[in-house]
Amino acid sequence: MKQNTSWGNVADWYAALLKDPDNYQSQVILPNLVRVMDVKPTHTVLDLACGTGFFSEVFCSQGGKVIGVDISPELIEIAKAHASKDISFSVSQAHKLPMIESGTVDSIAIVLALQNIKEAKETLTECFRVLKPGGKVCIVLNHPAYRIPTASSWEWDEKNNKQFRRIDQYLSEKSVEIAMHPGAKPHEKTVSFHRPLQFYVKAARASGFVITRLEEWISHKASQKGPRQQEEDRIRKEIPLFMLLECTKL
Repeated sequence: MKQNTSWGNVADWYAALLKDPDNYQSQVILPNLVRVMDVKPTHTVLDLACGTGFFSEVFCSQGGKVIGVDISPELIEIAKAHASKDISFSVSQAHKLPMIESGTVDSIAIVLALQNIKEAKETLTECFRVLKPGGKVCIVLNHPAYRIPTASSWEWDEKNNKQFRRIDQYLSEKSVEIAMHPGAKPHEKTVSFHRPLQFYVKAARASGFVITRLEEWISHKASQKGPRQQEEDRIRKEIPLFMLLECTKL
């Protein structure tokens, strides 16, 4: 039975977003993720919550045997239509992967998705099951300390001519509906979950993982010319947008 999901409702918008060559996925996440994952031709790679297969295609081009899984039939349909035929795509929940045998996957990528999955702890447990010993899961998140839905923002200190990141909430977990097209299509929303960094570390360790890497990635963009340009560019290099957490099954 076809499952209606919040991301399925915005599948076309997301596919169009990834076609912009200046997007964060292409300019920030992709080069860093390729470096960290270091996919080999002998590897089986699981792109979990793969969306339209943007990263699946790159892993495949590196010679990996790629499995793409997403809960949204609409996104998987787009992935199958545009990605390499060598990639195996499936519609499934992230925390239940019956199509994948235990101990058969070398590495897993979860890109900007675990923050949108209610069953985050169960998903990590399932990742541990399907990974081979020595395998790793690379989790890319909107930085949980600085990008908090409805509780963080850029603000300007007029007195000191400084830009700063305002954080109104951090440790409290919450779910938030995000309007994808404010004003134009207010009914199109997705659901995101804010969790502090310790949530992910504790969940990974409870699933059996060892944390082997943590990286923070900044924006590649530059401000337009103006009186605040220099300060905006400075602070952009100080406050990371994304965080990578690498968890290894020893």
